[in-house]
Amino acid sequence: MTQCGWNSILESVTTGVPLITWPLYGEQFYNEKLVTQVARIGVEVGAEKWLSLVEDDLEDDGKVVVIKEKIERAMIRLMDGGDEVEEIRERAKELGRKAKRAVEVGGSSNNDLRGLIDEFVRLRESCIN
Repeated sequence: MTQCGWNSILESVTTGVPLITWPLYGEQFYNEKLVTQVARIGVEVGAEKWLSLVEDDLEDDGKVVVIKEKIERAMIRLMDGGDEVEEIRERAKELGRKAKRAVEVGGSSNNDLRGLIDEFVRLRESCIN
């Protein structure tokens, strides 16, 4: 289960596991859509409102954000092993494999980082000379 912070999503993607999404605020709701509707590697618990950090803005005294039945439904949905879940699991595994290839020598992330380092070295050398 993830709150849909970008680092949490990346950690899950690189391990190739499907996600249960529970965004709390900010960009996390957009990240949830990326996970569940674009990449289709997770299921939602159904959070509909931002969690406010200001006490006066909290509904129901801030005690309930998502009811337990929604969490239970998301967990059962992801664990039931149906065709939809198998597709979600396979997409998550494939995305994990792609993420690992990206950071290997010759992978896109590795090459981009190497290019950035080379650019810094060239910039430093041009400033020294």
